[in-house]
This record gives sequence, structure tokens and C-alpha cells, in this order.
Amino acid sequence: MAAAGIVLAGGKGTRMQSGVPKQYMLLDGKPLLYYSLRAFEESDVESVVLVTAEGEEDYCRTELLERYGFAKVTAVTAGGAERHESVWNGLCAAGEPEYVLIHDGARPLVTPELINRVLVQTKSYDACVAGMPVKDTIQMTDEHGVIMLTPKRESLWIAQTPQAFAFSLVYNAYERLMAEPEVKVTDDAMVVGLYGDTPVQMVRGSYTNIKVTTPEDMVLAEVFLRKRYG
Repeated sequence: MAAAGIVLAGGKGTRMQSGVPKQYMLLDGKPLLYYSLRAFEESDVESVVLVTAEGEEDYCRTELLERYGFAKVTAVTAGGAERHESVWNGLCAAGEPEYVLIHDGARPLVTPELINRVLVQTKSYDACVAGMPVKDTIQMTDEHGVIMLTPKRESLWIAQTPQAFAFSLVYNAYERLMAEPEVKVTDDAMVVGLYGDTPVQMVRGSYTNIKVTTPEDMVLAEVFLRKRYG
């Protein structure tokens, strides 16, 4: 198996202010999670692992995979309490592909073209992250909100997903992380940076590849979707 995707969809979405987990909220008539799965279905990856909240596996099989015919999803597994635990469960369910792409299901605007572009670069670098240069000036402050440092904007990027790696590289890094629960991480590139010796290459993503976190993001995502599909 050349490449597998892991789509993370186990969050509660508390900042969305909705009783429905955000991955199942309707975006232009379909569950938000549908769009990430569709992009992976139409990409060059050979299989997909869907990581859900515990107890939602059967719902996803029926209401997403069967309803929309996502044939590349070969495994549905429950995630953990933290994102890194969910990634680990996904890695354990992925088999042993040569490469793996890890994607947050809350980024519905990902495209097959972006997935393929990241995958191609990963075959050259072994570790790649989709991202975009920041547009705004970023300020670093102390605990009182006083500006301490203004980093040069040209060296700053917004990290996105998918984040892709040679499977053995990211698996071994996460295996070490799981043995050190006190270590706090925020994304997969950070894990590989902490426990691996392979530089992570940034690959240009898209400013529309937003993460849906708040109600305002849903509005913006729907605008982008309608612009894309007319």
C-alpha cells in the first residue's frame, strides 16, 4: 500500500456553540465531515482511516460511508481524549502504508489536488506540512499582554493539514510520545520534530483551507464551497 489517509473527526466542537458535534453539522446541505472524506476519496491515497469519537463508529459507517459511497475508508476507529491519542489510534489502524497523510476533518475545504501535492512532496522529503504564509504581523507578548517580540513575517507560516510523513517515521515518533504523556503537542509536525531527526518541509496549501471552529467559520466555509462549486 503506497499511501493512506487518517481523517480525525472525534472532537466535541465546544466553541461551535451547538448541541451537534461540528463534524456532523450541515454545511451546504451535507455533514461537514463529508467534504474531507470526499476529497480523500478523489485523491491518490489508496485507503482512509476515519477516527471518530467513541461510540460514533456505527453512525459514521451508516450515515457517511454507506450513504455517500466512500469506498476508500477501510477502517473506522474511536479516538482518544486528546488529539495525539486519536492520531495514534489512527496510525495503529492504518496497516503499514509507505506514507500516511493526517488530516483534521474540521478542514472541509481541502481538495484532492492539495492532498496529491502534499503526497508528491512527501515522497521526496519524508515529512511535509500544508501551510500558508501569514498575512498579518504577529506579536509575541508576556503574560501581561506586553509586546516582547515581533517576528519577521516572511519566516512565519500558518500550519494546516494534511500533514504527511513516511509511515515508519511518524509511527515511531508517536510511539515515543505515547510513552511520555506529560509532553504536550499541538500537531504532527511537532511530534516528528521532537522525536525524529527528519526536517519537516512546508508545502504551500490554500488560504481557503480553513479550520472550522466557530459559527463564523461555518459561514465562511459555505461561501468558499459555493464559490468552488458554483
